[in-house]
Amino acid sequence: MEKVLQWGNALRVGNALQWRTCCSWGMHCDTTARRMAAKRAVTHYPPPGPGEGLLAEPGSSNPTSLHIVALHRSALSCIAPHITPRFPSSSMVHGQGGFKFQNWAKTYGSSPELYFQPTSVEEIREILDMARQRNKRVKVVGGGHSPSDIACTDDFMIQMGKMNKVLKVDKEKQQVTVEGGIFLSDLNVELSKHGLALANLGAVSEVAAAGVIGTGTHNTGIKHGILPTQVVGLSLLTASGDILECSESINADIFQAARLHLGCLGVVLTVTFQCVPQFHLHEVTFPSTLTEVLNHLDDHLKRSQYFRFLWFPHSENVTVIYQDPTNKPPSSSANWFWDYAVGYYLLEFLLWISTFVPSLVCWINRFFFWLLFSSRVENINVSYKIFNYECRFKQHVQDWAIPIEKTKEALLELKAALENNPKMVAHYPVEVRFARADEIWLSPCFQRDSCYMNIIMYRPYGKNVPRLNYWLTYEGIMKKYGGRPHWAKAHSCTRKDFEKMYPAFPKFCSVRDKLDPTGMFLNTYLEKVFY
Repeated sequence: MEKVLQWGNALRVGNALQWRTCCSWGMHCDTTARRMAAKRAVTHYPPPGPGEGLLAEPGSSNPTSLHIVALHRSALSCIAPHITPRFPSSSMVHGQGGFKFQNWAKTYGSSPELYFQPTSVEEIREILDMARQRNKRVKVVGGGHSPSDIACTDDFMIQMGKMNKVLKVDKEKQQVTVEGGIFLSDLNVELSKHGLALANLGAVSEVAAAGVIGTGTHNTGIKHGILPTQVVGLSLLTASGDILECSESINADIFQAARLHLGCLGVVLTVTFQCVPQFHLHEVTFPSTLTEVLNHLDDHLKRSQYFRFLWFPHSENVTVIYQDPTNKPPSSSANWFWDYAVGYYLLEFLLWISTFVPSLVCWINRFFFWLLFSSRVENINVSYKIFNYECRFKQHVQDWAIPIEKTKEALLELKAALENNPKMVAHYPVEVRFARADEIWLSPCFQRDSCYMNIIMYRPYGKNVPRLNYWLTYEGIMKKYGGRPHWAKAHSCTRKDFEKMYPAFPKFCSVRDKLDPTGMFLNTYLEKVFY
């Protein structure tokens, strides 16, 4: 307030003083009476709360020089009643300084200069205006689950959690339109109230709708595509402040790019999903061997609509998982002792011990297969409760998609690499899933049925486990067999790699250059992708 009063006292009749805020409006004082009225209005206005109304000192880009003030509208009208300030909403946008962002696994983080949680399109426009004036970049985040630095920035961060409404449910078309910030965990519940569901989901639903399509989230099922294939429309706020409606018939090229947008085309405001009638799933898990599964892979793919398997490195052990629609009533085999006391607390302790004696990992993998996965288990529930499971461990992961016909060769080569290098250890499981081909430009399944091969290294009690050799060996095998990395997960690829991997990469780059010519929505991760 002291800064405002100093400016007010400095006003003189005929002098022009421009007040510059993130909304970019200016006004002048032209009479002593107006000056005094403005001074009284500002002086007597109640002090703002923390983070209430950020007014930047003219010409400053330093967050420490931001002055927190609240400007009363009556004061503004007294100063310049003939000018309408650019206030599209009832208040200026709020930004928080000093915020520390970390992803869910606490493996990547950043310190954005300002952190925003907008509640309207106009507030997002104001943030983009401010970023443009101050030459800042903008990163939009949702649930923060991506195990990479794709969501990190030191400039402006927009968290979309307050734009989380279900806007429209069309029961006839079985479609739902939602705001981009809604978590799938909330959407699943809302859809069930209308007798609808998404045909496929990833393992985690505490993620935002705009985020899961932006990184190409997937599950399994050779008759099903990645989650973005369920998108039939979306709206996009571009760097220039324009809103583009996109679908296969409207802005078709932008739609193909924006269905897997990497967060670099603009702010996804709304998403329209194609749904299916609500359904239940019957999950059956049973033990097998790697040799059996790989030799009869086609049979497994035909037997179950949502088939995947878990391989336990340093062994032949495999758990096969079938998930298929059913009309049977819900039933569960969940048990706290086995699921948590053994499957979480004991396992984490043993993995921590193995950081001092790495050779124990081989034993741990075999022991826990025998303890938890060596018998047949069945569960029945509504679809999203079967698709989702609780990720209990903080972890590092990699996940690449290779042509489905290369599954056996690639997995056997990874197994041989571990056998030939006893010092290279791998936590269980290697999760193997499948997805149908699509036409989305940056989809890892672009124009080919694919096998996703996910490797993992846990962080027991937050402790990092050496993984570099395992990571590089895995990446080398994936590249050898024509692999494409999951966009949300850490990888070492650059633009040269992506130009070889994705035939439509130049098309995507062309759309990005048109929508964001100054690179407002880029960050360090995306610079490696595009430059």
